[in-house]
Amino acid sequence: YAIVGTGGMGNAHANSLKNIKGCRLVSACDVIKSKAEEFAARHNIPEVYDDFDKLLKKSEVDAVCNVTSDAFHAPLSIKAMRAGKHVLCEKPLATCYRDAKKMADEAKRAGVINMVNLSYRRSFAIQEAERLVRMGAIGRVMHFEASYLQGWLAAKYWGDWRKSPQWLWRLSTRHGSGGVLGDVGVHILDFAGFPVGGFKRVNCMLKTFPKAKGNRVGKYVLDANDSAVILAEMENGATGVIHTTRWASGQKNSLLLKIYGDKGGIKIDLDKSYDEILLCRGKDLDKTEWKPVICRKTPDVYHRFVTSIRTGKNDQPDFARGAEIQKVMDACFESDKTKKWIVLG
Repeated sequence: YAIVGTGGMGNAHANSLKNIKGCRLVSACDVIKSKAEEFAARHNIPEVYDDFDKLLKKSEVDAVCNVTSDAFHAPLSIKAMRAGKHVLCEKPLATCYRDAKKMADEAKRAGVINMVNLSYRRSFAIQEAERLVRMGAIGRVMHFEASYLQGWLAAKYWGDWRKSPQWLWRLSTRHGSGGVLGDVGVHILDFAGFPVGGFKRVNCMLKTFPKAKGNRVGKYVLDANDSAVILAEMENGATGVIHTTRWASGQKNSLLLKIYGDKGGIKIDLDKSYDEILLCRGKDLDKTEWKPVICRKTPDVYHRFVTSIRTGKNDQPDFARGAEIQKVMDACFESDKTKKWIVLG
């Protein structure tokens, strides 16, 4: 494996892959070579590059983890796939649906394993919810509500955002940020859509709140959205509300999903458990009683990626799924701009 992009998430990829039997980290790449060297020393990686083209030409790797900033997901992943490398790419897959579709099309043409790191798929709970809905355990899905709440703009549990480029860039479109919608909205859109189904149309309101004098801190213009509220109609007719914000005081990193069918309901609260759902169906419906269900273990995206390479069978979430979610996000941005419902073709 090669890891390109040696920031915080690069460490997550490295720590996960090097603990999987049969996997070896061979190359580290970053445009800032000193960062790549420090990263390589930390993870005992023998090869260091500051040029991705040279890595592809010289390094004998089977797969690439693309952990660069969003704007480089498409060009670097496409280069890797054209060189015959399997690719695990960070989310969001690209900065627009057009580029995401190019990535999905190239993956199909190249015949390589491709996955996007929608990391909350690692929850046993969401995998069990998808299985139950697919099996008809709660009947026809009628309604859902989903939220992804953070509060770091109102608190300092991850440090003072005013003093850290790590957080400031996320508030500035000029620095490549899609705001809270692009950063974590991608997760909650997938988290809700995975069990509920495909999106038919959306109506979205984005909001950017004043946060500093002149809405600026140094070189960072603070114009990216802080909050997103989405109304959705799904392909199966279900309706739902999805919202995400960085102003949720008292919430550190909270994902919640409730799915209501005509024969039962499912609740997932990742603050409480990654491997338990609450289920209400059958005789419990009339009593409005919710019972906990411990979910079967499922592999995380890193194990799915490795298994896919070994078997030649591409597991989810693949680039096609990443492109599908990117299309929904693009529709949300368009909806906010036009103040209209946007139908996904």
